[in-house]
Amino acid sequence: MPMRLVFSRALGALAAAAALAADLGAQRGPTIAAASNLNFALPEIAQQFEKDRGERVELVFGASGALTRQIRDGAPFEMFLAADEEFPDLLSAAGLTRYPGVVYAVGRLVVFAPKGSPLTVDERLDGLARLVKSGRARRFAIANPEVAPYGRAAEAVLRKRGLWEPLRGNLVFGDNISQAAQFATTGNAAGGIIAYSSVLSPQFGNRGTYALLPDADYPPLRQKMVLMKQAGIITEHFYQYLQQPAARAVLRKHGFAVPE
Repeated sequence: MPMRLVFSRALGALAAAAALAADLGAQRGPTIAAASNLNFALPEIAQQFEKDRGERVELVFGASGALTRQIRDGAPFEMFLAADEEFPDLLSAAGLTRYPGVVYAVGRLVVFAPKGSPLTVDERLDGLARLVKSGRARRFAIANPEVAPYGRAAEAVLRKRGLWEPLRGNLVFGDNISQAAQFATTGNAAGGIIAYSSVLSPQFGNRGTYALLPDADYPPLRQKMVLMKQAGIITEHFYQYLQQPAARAVLRKHGFAVPE
């Protein structure tokens, strides 16, 4: 076989492989990074977005701090929905975002006790205080305050109620708020402070009891989203879609407040 024909076929195979890869990428859609407390609400919004617009996005969930580090290290995310304002603002200050971003939701916290736990839940954490005093607190779960905004908010609640130091040795830290919710439901945990959106999810089921914590007990969990500089047109459409009534209705259903 002539060398020129072999080379031509090789180039053709490479071109076909590149076209297939591009086609598969288009089918998958751009990748969106999101705080783990959105792992129930956001897929529902993305599904509705695909139905309404015929455009698809891929979702990756994690702790806001960890996702921020990945973006700084070059992760190919086109959009970032954080659990606070601080992490998106850091990315904007670093020149990595197209716009300063917008607050798309405000999160809320609950104190949760799994079935069989000796913890009685209430908004002032009086039941938790009694449990700590009795020495029966066992393990108590929150998200890691170093990387998760919901963890910082939980720490603020415990400090306000004078329970941070007494509980410190019994605290179990989840890498993100979803993992903290998993820890809080285990049989050897007294409970935890977790996201309202977690306990409202169908997957969470009737695993225990909870009480909403007063918003005044922790810094507002104002959740901001930002477009990265490399964002394409589909991601821009999704960014706008999240600010529209259909998406906001889903967020409300999952326990979030939304800005007017």
